[in-house]
Amino acid sequence: MDKGESLKIGFVGVGRMGSNMALCLRDAGYRILAVHDRNPDAANSVASQTGAIVARSLGEVAERTDVIVTVVGTDKEMLSLFSETGDSLLNGASGRTFVNCATLSPDVHVEMERRAQAHGAESLEVSMASSIIQAREGTLYLMVGGKRETFERVRPMLEAISASLRWIGPSGQAAKLKALVNMVMNINTAGLAEGLGLAEALGLDLTMVREVFSQTGAASRVLETDGGDMQSREHDVFFSAAHAAKDSHIALTLASRAGLYLPLAMASASQFDRMEALGLGEIDKSGISELTFLSRGGGDLISENGRNS
Repeated sequence: MDKGESLKIGFVGVGRMGSNMALCLRDAGYRILAVHDRNPDAANSVASQTGAIVARSLGEVAERTDVIVTVVGTDKEMLSLFSETGDSLLNGASGRTFVNCATLSPDVHVEMERRAQAHGAESLEVSMASSIIQAREGTLYLMVGGKRETFERVRPMLEAISASLRWIGPSGQAAKLKALVNMVMNINTAGLAEGLGLAEALGLDLTMVREVFSQTGAASRVLETDGGDMQSREHDVFFSAAHAAKDSHIALTLASRAGLYLPLAMASASQFDRMEALGLGEIDKSGISELTFLSRGGGDLISENGRNS
């Protein structure tokens, strides 16, 4: 695909990730022509900063643009965008390319490709293994699934928002890998919260503990991104506990199909489920530490579950 004036880009879903991706592409010289979001304020904000119009319908986004980037959170939301009845991105989709950036069940990405192709369009899954800051800076880690030729056509645009870009294979394959990435990340996050929670209970200095962790086998990327936030209780959302729960269950579904029993993945999923049940789903996943620190009621929560009592 050509850059700049000749390529018309639309965005559906301009929340924390989508808005920053749109602004990054604007800075790289791409033209954002239409945006759509169920939150009017979000859509208006991005439109005012990019010169895009706020599309009144999904069909209008497809009609006005060549490449449509979708950034939504759940399988249900994605299926609704590509509904085969009513307002849908499939209306006027012929000749368009859909770039679907969300952590979804692999089967949903396969179905999106089928629906797009049935209407004369192409679809890619572009799984993102990074967060808000990387979206704005154009340093996302992207894993792509779909037709290789479709990937090559939009590669320049994807390179503008990424530091690392990898084609994984046919539709569904990138989503499987992203589910594994998030599964391991979520296990690490839960484990770090337990380690720091126990350190506090033992009277150890948490800053010192984090330094030791960083120089030993306890080191991890999660320690770098979440350790300080767990200690200071700063849970501004970069990746919500609700998304961690959703993604954990995507991985567990894949494991079940493969005939695997994954007790660590099950345990971490249950912790993020518990955060949602306690009304903590919309804080950052680092907030899992609220369940493990005695000073924050973690001991009460453990006792309620009949563990370690």
